[in-house]
Amino acid sequence: MSFFTNLFKKKPKVVKTDITRRFNLIGRVGQGSMSRVWRAVDTMSGRTIALKVLDLEKTKRYEARFPGLVKPTEGEVAVQLKHPHIVNTYEHGVTTEGEQFLAMEFVEGVGLSFLVDVQNETMQKNRLRFIVELGRAIEYFHRAHWIHRDICPRNVIIDRETTSVKLIDFGLVVPNTPDFLQPGNRTGTAQYMAPELIKRRPTDQRIDIFSYAMTCYEMYTRRLPWDYTADTLDAVVQHINMPPKHVSQFAPEIDAEVAEVIMQGLAAEPDDRWRTMTQMVGRLDEARARLEPSPTPTRARSRRAVEQKMKDEG
Repeated sequence: MSFFTNLFKKKPKVVKTDITRRFNLIGRVGQGSMSRVWRAVDTMSGRTIALKVLDLEKTKRYEARFPGLVKPTEGEVAVQLKHPHIVNTYEHGVTTEGEQFLAMEFVEGVGLSFLVDVQNETMQKNRLRFIVELGRAIEYFHRAHWIHRDICPRNVIIDRETTSVKLIDFGLVVPNTPDFLQPGNRTGTAQYMAPELIKRRPTDQRIDIFSYAMTCYEMYTRRLPWDYTADTLDAVVQHINMPPKHVSQFAPEIDAEVAEVIMQGLAAEPDDRWRTMTQMVGRLDEARARLEPSPTPTRARSRRAVEQKMKDEG
């Protein structure tokens, strides 16, 4: 909490970094609406990183939406986040061109949006685990007094080595404080925005709960709860007063309890949703324990014995 308070104090003079000298840029690996990302090697530490550089003009336009407020930068937020399901940021700064940059862990993996689309074996076998891991990341984020404002499959990577979730992209994050909860600032990915955000009403962390529920819904169904004709805010506004189609309509095999947890997260009125991420992800974790019970030590040893025997015989 002390860091959260210090964010609003006067900042020291910025020392600019020549990223072309500091980092060996190997190749572009991503392009966001407000940034460019390279795979790079940090010449000081020798480690491979993901170097994210924010577009100067677009960043200025976004920050101008908060007149009179001291909004923490993406780097200031990201370097404080230490969680197994949130991408680790080692360092942040400003380039010689005046652009903000972040040096982050390089995650070799695949986007959750890809798995949503293909619904392959990885998704089928790990869907509920992915959902719980993402929920735990958001829970941690909320406990640190932030609102993400852009929870969606596009901002989640599945680590290829560990097959675990990594939440990324903190460009739209705001503090969970009264000044930043006022109505008017509609930012985020249109189809995942909570109704109160679209209607320019006061907001709080429950907008992330709505977006998380939308993501869970899509992970099961490969679609969203409304028949959007486009991915624009205007298209979303046309459907915002209609009830969402029940997730079981498109995923009849879904567990009934999991389905109801997701649907409560999609409630139009914030007071009808889960009050906190802890409540929502806790229920999903309980369902996972019931549906995917961990093997007992004896069963685990037996399984390992069988696997070893198969190797020996092979």
